[in-house]
Amino acid sequence: MPEQPFEPERAIAGTGMGGTMDLATSEAETLEQQSSASGGRAPGGPEGTGPQEKPRSLWSDAWRDLRRNPVFIISALVILFLVVISLWPSLIASGNPLKCDLAKAQEGSQPGHPFGYDGQGCDVYTRTVYGTRTSVTVGVLATLGVAFFGAVLGGLAGFFGGVWDSILSRVTDIFFAIPVVLGGLVLLSVVTSNTVWPVIGFMVLLGWPQISRIARGSVITAKQNDYVQAARALGASNSRLLLRHIAPNAVAPVIVVATIALGTYISLEATLSYLGVGLKPPTVSWGIDISAASQYIRNAPHMLLWPAGALAITVLAFIMLGDAVRDALDPKLR
Repeated sequence: MPEQPFEPERAIAGTGMGGTMDLATSEAETLEQQSSASGGRAPGGPEGTGPQEKPRSLWSDAWRDLRRNPVFIISALVILFLVVISLWPSLIASGNPLKCDLAKAQEGSQPGHPFGYDGQGCDVYTRTVYGTRTSVTVGVLATLGVAFFGAVLGGLAGFFGGVWDSILSRVTDIFFAIPVVLGGLVLLSVVTSNTVWPVIGFMVLLGWPQISRIARGSVITAKQNDYVQAARALGASNSRLLLRHIAPNAVAPVIVVATIALGTYISLEATLSYLGVGLKPPTVSWGIDISAASQYIRNAPHMLLWPAGALAITVLAFIMLGDAVRDALDPKLR
């Protein structure tokens, strides 16, 4: 076969499958320009579709999933409404929760008083609205205290290990052995204060071991990752490892458990107030109103149903929010 003469206006390009094909000079230049525009990758390939998007973080992915989750949207709206009326209850209730008229005791719904009156002649609607402030305050402050102390103690024990980890593990076992309601009956029965602080302190005292154990396990898992070992090899200090590398990647389980526990603390406050060892009059609380209305449930069920319904909706909203946050932050559920 006669040898083909060399033509300088022709170019040889690889097909990517072990062979070659001839391209005209203009076509080769076009291919080179497209390859440069796509970062050196051939167009049409799996990575040749244009500039790559910036990798999303766990938090950005979680926020994107939460915005599309109707459970999160509904629970967040309910919680936002509860927070607003707890800060400014006069927006929807203009009466005084402590103003009572015995002549109207146990009466039902009337114009301007949609929930009726309780056994002392107080407006049930006004007391239900103002009771939101107490329940939300106790729940939020108790959750913040539990999350802070539990996360700090558990995180330090999981990071340093050794004897401090062993001591913390035994201490948490002791606290787990104390029944919560029984502990509240014993500890709060000697308290005479009418403020919310003894109840919040009790919840923090018995609630931090759960968060501590979760934070400890999360830190132990995070500190074994390659990026932490690389930072340690480069000379990063312990504080930098904890604050910059471990904490951001270990805090997600703590947030999930704390969000769900917030609803639990609200119901615990109502339980302790119902038993007479939590909040005490004249503090307005759903637990106090439920306790006072329990003896009139046959003659005036409205006294019990409205504060109990508000308590149930509030606890359910926080539990639903915690479930939605858990689904968004747990990579195994994706």
